[in-house]
Amino acid sequence: MTAEKYVRDITQKIRCSKKKRMEIKQQLLSDISAALENGEGLEEVLKRMGSVKEVVKEFNQNLSEQEEKAYRKGKRRSIFLGALLAVMVLIAVGYWYLPKTALLEESVFKKEIVEEQVKLVIQELDQYQFDLLKEHAIEEMQEVLTEDTFEPIKKQIAEDWGEVQSIGTVYMTVVKQQGEQFVITQTVVVYQNVSVTYTITFDKDMQLAGIYLK
Repeated sequence: MTAEKYVRDITQKIRCSKKKRMEIKQQLLSDISAALENGEGLEEVLKRMGSVKEVVKEFNQNLSEQEEKAYRKGKRRSIFLGALLAVMVLIAVGYWYLPKTALLEESVFKKEIVEEQVKLVIQELDQYQFDLLKEHAIEEMQEVLTEDTFEPIKKQIAEDWGEVQSIGTVYMTVVKQQGEQFVITQTVVVYQNVSVTYTITFDKDMQLAGIYLK
């Protein structure tokens, strides 16, 4: 386990505000970095600090009532944003109202490029690299590509996905309407604890136009 994953697994489960979560994240990463600079091995440092469950329990027991309230408020907001993301996907689907399917070979899309971009999106989601995701997403998607949006959706599928084990075949369907082309892809990603079906859509410029997980 990397230091970043250890810290992320902890901060995801702490019942506090986003600001406090970022403070705790920086504190933990700083403590680990200092220990490594003093010659300790990463495995030794993480063992000394305690398991994810132990550290989370300690933080939650010492949080103020104000932080608990901020957490509950943030959770309600996350549920709203999750619903908003679903709406944004529907908006993207709205682009294809009464669309016509087309052969991949007769479209602007290249199979190898689409497959590569699908794997890149999955990787950036897994690593919480939302700033990178936004760089190659349509404007409507950029506003909802955040950890606050993604995290509750992820937890609805499973609490702990584990590491990626394999990415299945990427299936593609091209749709056309009013001169616009989109490619809808679907693939199954096997994690240690769960299998997740990704439906990822790109526009003709290979900009991310929709994401659906189940």
